[in-house]
This record gives sequence, C-alpha cells and structure tokens, in this order.
Amino acid sequence: MRSNLAAESEGALPKQAGLTGPVTLANLSQSRAALDGLPASDALDLTGVTKLDTAGAWLITSFQATRAAEGKPVTIVGAKDTQALLLRAVSDALKPAPKAPKRRVHHEAGDGLFRLGESVNGLAMGIGGSLGFLGLVIGRLGNTVLHPSRLRLTALVHHMQHAGLNAVPIVALMGFLIGIVLAFQGSEQLKQFGAEVYVVDLIAISILRELGILLTAIIVAGRSASAFTAAIGSMKMREEVDAMRVLGLDPIELLVLPRVLALVILLPVLGFIASMAGLLGGGLMAWIDLGISPGMFRTQLLVNTDVSHLLVGLSKAPVFAVIIAVVGCHQGMQVKGNTESLGSRTSRSVVVAIFLVIVVDALFSIFFALLGV
Repeated sequence: MRSNLAAESEGALPKQAGLTGPVTLANLSQSRAALDGLPASDALDLTGVTKLDTAGAWLITSFQATRAAEGKPVTIVGAKDTQALLLRAVSDALKPAPKAPKRRVHHEAGDGLFRLGESVNGLAMGIGGSLGFLGLVIGRLGNTVLHPSRLRLTALVHHMQHAGLNAVPIVALMGFLIGIVLAFQGSEQLKQFGAEVYVVDLIAISILRELGILLTAIIVAGRSASAFTAAIGSMKMREEVDAMRVLGLDPIELLVLPRVLALVILLPVLGFIASMAGLLGGGLMAWIDLGISPGMFRTQLLVNTDVSHLLVGLSKAPVFAVIIAVVGCHQGMQVKGNTESLGSRTSRSVVVAIFLVIVVDALFSIFFALLGV
C-alpha cells in the first residue's frame, strides 16, 4: 500500500492535507502513521483515497475526534458519496449514547393504589388459573374412574413413595417436637392454677384437631409442591410436555393425576403419624416435667378426649393434599423456557400452597365451630 501525505501550504501554515491510496484494515498501521504525521490543517482531503473500509473510516473518524478535542477541528473534503456515507455511519456509531433523563419519583397515593390493584389483580388471576386447572384435573379424574385402565399405577406408586413415605421421618420428628413444646409451655401456664393434669387435654386437642395435620401439610407443601413444580417445569423447559401432546398423550393424566392421587392417599397417613408422634412427645414431656406417668396420661387422654378430634383433623387432609398437588403442578405447567422462570415458579408454588392451606384450615375451623363439632 502506498499512503502518502499531500499538503497544501498557505503561507507558513498548511490549511489542507490529504491521504492517497487505500485506507483499509490491511494497511491500517501505515495509514495511522500518515495521519499522525499530518501538520495542523483545517481540512482532510480524501480525493486520492482509492479504497475505504470500516476500519479506515474508524481511523479517520477517530482522527477527527482527537483533533477536535485539541481545539483543532478538521473537515473532511473530497470524499466520494459511498465514502461519506460510511464515515457518517461510523461517526454515528461512535457517538456516546444519550443519558436517559432521570425519572421523577412521585410519592402519591395514586401510585400506592395502582400497585395494590395490580397485586390484587395478579392474585385473582393466579387463583382463577389454579381453579381452572383444578377443574381440568377433576375432569381427568372422572375419566380415569370410568376407565381405570388409564391410571398409571407405576407412576402412582413412585410418587407415593417420594412424596409420602420418604416424608415420614421428618413428619414424625416434627410432631414429636411439637408435642414436647406444647407440654412444656402448657405446663408452665397451668402450674399457676394447679391444673397441671389438664395439659393432657391441651396436647391432645391441639395436636389431633389442628397442629398435627396443619404442620404436616405445611411440611409437605414445602417439600412436595416445590418438587412437583421443579420436575414438571424441567420437562416444560426441555419441551417434553409438548412432545407428549404431539404423541397424543395427555400431560394431565401422565404427570398431574398420579401426583394428586399419591398425596390424597398418603397425607392422611402422614397426619396420623404426626399426631401420634405429638402425643408421644407430649406424654414424655409431661412425665419428665410434671410427673404425669404414662398410665395417668393414657387414662386422662381416654376420659376427656374423643376420637372425633382425630377424625376432624384427618378430614382436612384430602383437601390439603389436593391444594398442594394442584398448586405445585399448575405452577410447573406455567414455567417458561429459562431457569429464572423455573426458580420463580418453584418459590411461588411453595408460598401459594402454604398460604392456601392456612386459609382453608381457618375456614374448616369456622365450619366445625358452627356445626358444634
């Protein structure tokens, strides 16, 4: 490449300098040396430039910017139309992005109302979607009842083991510790009135009616709802659910129904185990702290506590199971094609399932109170 300088002198100060030959990436170093050697001038003549690419345009534009920063602006002259267009495009690309104007934050009552309305609308839409999904599951369940051969027994047993039987240790430990805490706290209060023996009734009624099944449902919601969402969500991300539909298979029958039935079958069993473990822990603590022997504990339990308390508690279990399984599976079906969506839906399934379990438990309590049960 031959890149030379042509300077036109006007008196002692040259007013115009120029480049000749190709100014491209292949000879960028020579062109840069030629530009650095230019004397101070008002214009840069490109009439002699035979070829100009993006690298050369960048070099000329940078040269212009440097001279402008030194207070010696240079004007490009003699450029062909295509060269001028390329120089303009490179110059526009090198301009810094304009700073976004600062948003003024308005702390007004209307903003708070808007956010509140948006949250309520999102919650209502989520509940509506879950109710629609529940209706879909009930429809598939009815179809399975009419055609029992469609039930996937292998999947049902698999989920019964993972969602139910594997949770027995943590549920039993939780019930045992809750019984200990109730006995200890109740005894501290009842000692003031000399009614320590009634700690048996406190433990029995609290655990059998409310705490045993409620805390079991909360543990299962945190454990199984998240697992359901993660498993189905991963299949959604890998497009396995879409592949099932293409093959004519129903994802609700294959993925959702076995999980729902597994929890419906085993959550009452887990609730019963938690209740018995709670009575065991409470009886042990009453023996240690109050001197109530196991025989006396058993006698007081049978005299003042009816089996109806246990039945009231266990009657909630199937409803809690349906809530947990439907919420977990529905959130899994809502997962998009990225891991961020999977994590968000998994967290949301746990929060929504626990919230709904507590709300429904409160409604059950009001219902049984009105019935006098």
